[in-house]
Amino acid sequence: MDNSTVTGYAPGTRIEVRDEEWVVLGSEMTAHDGVKVRALGQSPLVQGTEATFLRGLEPIHEIDPTKTRLVHDPSTRYVESRLFLEAIVRRTPLPRTETGLAMADRFLMETNTYQQRPAVLALSGLRPRILIADVVGFGKTLEIGLTLAELIRRGRGERILVVTPQHVLEQFQREMWTRFSIPLLRMDSVGIARVRQNLPAGRNPFTVHKRIIVSVDTLKDPGMYRHHLENIHWDAVVIDESHNLIGSSGKTSKRRRLADVLAPRTDALILASATPHNGDAKSFANLIDLLDPTAIADETNYAAEDIKHLYIRRTKADPELRDQAEGKWAKREASEPVRVSASAAEEAVFEELTDVWFAPGQSITSNKLFPYTLLKAFLSSPAALAETVKTRLSTIKNEPGPETAALERLRELTNAITAPAKLAALIDVLTAAEVGPKSPKRVVVFSERVATVHWLADQIAKRLKLKPNAVAVMHGALSDVQQQEVVEKFALASSPIRVLVTGDVASEGVNLHQQCHHLVHYDIPWSLIRIEQRNGRIDRYGQAHPTRFSALLMTSEVPGAKDDRVVAEKLLAKEDEAHRALGTVEAVTALYDAGEEEARLTRALVRGESTDEWVADREEQAKFDPLAALLDGNGPPTYEDKPASAALPSLFGDTGEFVETALGHLVGKDQVDLNPEDGALFLDPPDDLKRRLRQLPPAYLKARGVLERLKVTTDVRLAGDRLRRAKEQDDTAWPDIAYLSDLHPLTEWLVDKALMKLGRGKAAVIHCGVAEPTFALQGVYTNKRGRTSIVQWMAVSGLPGEPRVDDLFAVLDRAGVGKDMINPGRDEPLNRLEELVPSAVKAGLAHLERHRDVWDASIRDAIAEHGRRLGAWEQDALSGLSPTSTSRSRDQIAATVKRQRDHIDDLATSGPPLLRVLAVLAPLEGR
Repeated sequence: MDNSTVTGYAPGTRIEVRDEEWVVLGSEMTAHDGVKVRALGQSPLVQGTEATFLRGLEPIHEIDPTKTRLVHDPSTRYVESRLFLEAIVRRTPLPRTETGLAMADRFLMETNTYQQRPAVLALSGLRPRILIADVVGFGKTLEIGLTLAELIRRGRGERILVVTPQHVLEQFQREMWTRFSIPLLRMDSVGIARVRQNLPAGRNPFTVHKRIIVSVDTLKDPGMYRHHLENIHWDAVVIDESHNLIGSSGKTSKRRRLADVLAPRTDALILASATPHNGDAKSFANLIDLLDPTAIADETNYAAEDIKHLYIRRTKADPELRDQAEGKWAKREASEPVRVSASAAEEAVFEELTDVWFAPGQSITSNKLFPYTLLKAFLSSPAALAETVKTRLSTIKNEPGPETAALERLRELTNAITAPAKLAALIDVLTAAEVGPKSPKRVVVFSERVATVHWLADQIAKRLKLKPNAVAVMHGALSDVQQQEVVEKFALASSPIRVLVTGDVASEGVNLHQQCHHLVHYDIPWSLIRIEQRNGRIDRYGQAHPTRFSALLMTSEVPGAKDDRVVAEKLLAKEDEAHRALGTVEAVTALYDAGEEEARLTRALVRGESTDEWVADREEQAKFDPLAALLDGNGPPTYEDKPASAALPSLFGDTGEFVETALGHLVGKDQVDLNPEDGALFLDPPDDLKRRLRQLPPAYLKARGVLERLKVTTDVRLAGDRLRRAKEQDDTAWPDIAYLSDLHPLTEWLVDKALMKLGRGKAAVIHCGVAEPTFALQGVYTNKRGRTSIVQWMAVSGLPGEPRVDDLFAVLDRAGVGKDMINPGRDEPLNRLEELVPSAVKAGLAHLERHRDVWDASIRDAIAEHGRRLGAWEQDALSGLSPTSTSRSRDQIAATVKRQRDHIDDLATSGPPLLRVLAVLAPLEGR
C-alpha cells in the first residue's frame, strides 16, 4: 500500500526506505512534507538505529501484506512469536475511541481514584487541555505524571516540554522518573550549557531531546529562545504554578508571552496551580484562553458550565480525598501562636513608629504605604528594618527633609537592638522541637525578608551550637542549581541539615515533608494564601507525622502600637479556621493572588479599616462573586463510578513476566542476573541500550552507575522501599533499584528487539488449539495527522470461501497460546497456508471497511459537537462586539474559529486502513 491517500503508518508496520528495512515506531502528517515517520532500523546495516523520514522528500514503501511469507517458529513454547505479538500490542497506540485509563495501576504510586480524575478529564475531550487546580498538597505532580503517561501510551506524548519554577526542576524531574519512568532532560543553567556545548551554532536545542524540563525563568526571555520555540511543535506542554501567567501585568508579562507561544504549538496543554486565578474574571478568562480560546465568549461574564471540560478543582473537603488519604496524610495540628513581648529596645522602635510614622495626619512621607513597609520589616527582624531604612535613604538622598531625619533616628534605634525577643523565642521553639547537634529532628523556618533569612541562619547555628552545614538557607537570589541542591539535600535523612531557613520562594511547589513535620513562621505574611502555601510544604499527601506550625508574634505595650496582634495573629487564626472548614482559604478572601491580597489589605489599613473588617468584607464578597463560586471548593464534585479502565490485551501476565521472558530469549544470559535480590533484576546494558539510557537524568546515571549496571524491579513494594531508603539512608535521593514500568527504556528496548526478531515481510506459524487455519491480523485507521484513530485485532478463519472474523485475543486465549503451550517443532511446507494470505487480507480489509462507521461514531459525534459549540461561541463573541472593544475584533474571531476548526477536523479518521498479517494459528497435529 503506497498511494497518496496514506496519512500515517501503524506502529510495528514494516517499511522499506533507502533500500533498508525499518519498523515504524510512530507517524504523523506534516503541513508540507507529507507523512513524517519515526522508525527503527531492522536490516543489518541500520539495525537498532532510530531515524525519521518524510514521505514528501523520499519514497516510503510499506511491505504488501498480501505478499507476507510464512515461517516456522522454532523457539520453545513459541516464545519468539508471543514476544512479537506482545511487542506489536505495546507499540500500537491506544485508539482515540478508548478513553479508559490504561496505566492507572502500573506506576510507583497509590491507586487513588482522586489522583486519576485529571487524566480522565484530559482524555474525555478531543484535545487534552486542562487546568489542574487542586489545592496545596493533593499531589498535582503525580496527577500530571499519570496524565502524561496515558498520553504516551496513546502515541500522543512523544515530545514533552515541562515548564516549572527553577527551584522545583530536580524535584519534578525525579518524580517523573522514579514514579513513572518518564525521563526528562533538565535544562537548568548547567543543563543548557551542556546541550549548547554539543550543538552546532544556530541549532535548535529543543530538537535534540524529545522530553525536556526547563524553568520558566530560563525560557521567558523572548530574545534568547522565542525563535526556537516558534519553530517546534510539542505533543504535550506542562506549565506548573500557572497562576504566574496572570500577574498584575496580565498578557504583557514575559511569562504570559511565553505561554502564548507554547499554547498553539502543542496538542496537549496541562496547566497546574493551587491558586489558579487572582479574583478577576477577565484575568482568569485569559488563563482559560490558553487552553481553549473558544470556551468563553464574554470574558467578564461566564459560568462553570462554560469551562467544566477544562478544569478540575478539589479541596481537602473532597469526599474521595478524605476516604483515600486516611493514614497517608497525617493530621494537621492547630497553628500555635507564640506571643513574644518586645524588649525595651524594640519598644523604643514601636514608640517611634507609632508616634512619628503612624501618627494621625502624619505627613512625614509622601508615600502613604511606606510606614507599613517599615512596620513589616521591623516585625521581621532588626536586620530587615535596617536594610529597608538604608534602601529608602538612598532613594531620597537628594531630597533632604523630615523623612530623612526620621529614618536616621529609626536607624539609630534599630542598631540599639542587641537582643531581639523573637530570636530568643525561636531558639526556645527549636530547642523544644529537639533540634540540636545530636538530634535528627528538623524544622523549616520561613521569613519574608532575605536579610532576615541570612541573619537567622547565622544566629541559629551559633546559639544551638550547630555546624555551619546544619543550617541551610534558600531564597530567590540563589541560582537555580543552588536552590535545587538545597531542596534535594533537605529531603535526605542522611543530610546534615537540621534547620532550613527560607524565604517565600519555597512556598510554592516544593516538597519539604519527607524528613520534616514542624514549620515555624518567624514572621507572618499578610496574606492568607501565602500562609496556606507555606504550611502546604509539610502538610501534604504522604506526610507520615502530624504537622506542627508555630508562629512568632511580637507584642508591644506601647499604646496604639501596630504589633503582630493587629494583622498577623488574626490572619493566622483565620487561615486555620478556613482550612478546617473549607479545605482552602481562597473562598474567604475572594482573592487568588497573594501579592494582590496583601496589597489590598495594606490599602485597607491605610484607609483606617481593621483586619477583621477587611476579612469580613472579603467573605461577604465571596458569597456573591461568581468567580469565587466557580472555584472555591464549597461544592466538591461527586463521582458515582470509579474511572473506567482501558481494555489492554496481553499474552503475558504483567510487565515483569514480559521483561524476564524477553531478556531470557533476546539477550545473552551472561549479561543478565535475574532475581539476585528478592525481585530485582540486574543487567549489564549493551551499547544499544546504553544509547537509550543516556536520555535519563545525568545525576541519576552518575549517582547509581546505571550505564555500567542497570538495576530494576517490577515489584512495587521493593521499588517503594528503595526509594524511601535512598531518602533516609543514602546520600542521593535517586534509588539504587529503579521501578520498571511499561515506559522504562529497558522495556521499550526489549519491545523493539522483539519486533526486529522476525525477518522482512514474514509472519510465524503457531500450532495451537484451533480447528482450522486462523490468521492474526492488525487493522489500523489513522486521522489526517497520521495519529492512530481506530485499532482492530482480528482473527480470520473460514478461508477461503466463508471468512469469519473474531476478536484475536479471545481466539488466542481459547487456543491456549501462552507460556504453558508446547511447540511440537513442525517443519512441513507452508505453501497451502501462504496461498490463503491474500484471502485473509481481503477478508480483514472488508471487515474494517464494513464496520468503520460504527467504530468511528464516537469520534465523528465529538467533532460534530465541537463544531456546534464553536458555532455558538462565534455567534456569542460577534454579538458581544462593540465599537470600543479592545479584546477581540471580527477578524480575530474569524481567525480563531478557523484555527480551531482546522485543528479539530484533522482529528477525523481519514484514508484507507493499514493492515498487517501478524501470525497464523494452525491446528495441532491430528486435528
